[in-house]
Amino acid sequence: MRIRVRIRVRRGAGTVRAVAAFAAVTALTALVTGCRNDTAPAWEYPDLGTTLRSLSRDLDEGCTEEAPASCVDGLDRLGVLAQRAFAEVLDHRLLAGGYVAAMDDLAAARERRVAAAQEARARRDPHYLPFRHAVQAERLAYWRLLAELENLRTAPPAGDATQPV
Repeated sequence: MRIRVRIRVRRGAGTVRAVAAFAAVTALTALVTGCRNDTAPAWEYPDLGTTLRSLSRDLDEGCTEEAPASCVDGLDRLGVLAQRAFAEVLDHRLLAGGYVAAMDDLAAARERRVAAAQEARARRDPHYLPFRHAVQAERLAYWRLLAELENLRTAPPAGDATQPV
């Protein structure tokens, strides 16, 4: 699409008309191309961002009841979201040491929670204190994982020429 603008300039009033014509051309160009918010860096991986928002929302909304046994299903759903985030991290080759450490902490917390849940069922005590602590430790491990994933998502990729010379 080509836009032609002819500007005739007469002596005396030419400067005002030239500025007005330039403003009109600029406005038309903005309307034709569209005004977009392109301030987000290209490397921020929108799919990973969507998964992280879901993970954060589920962490905020989950485990509102007093009984830790009611939190187990929510923690299992968080595990599915964490696996999806892990797949996206691998797809974009974003694996980092802090993320691996957070995944290890999460796996250890999950194992402790499963063992404590079995013990609580054996005792027939849904408010078994070690089970409650294990559930809270797993939620904390998810928050650490979420923070590491957010760091990976927003950090510029290596070799992006963003480093000072």
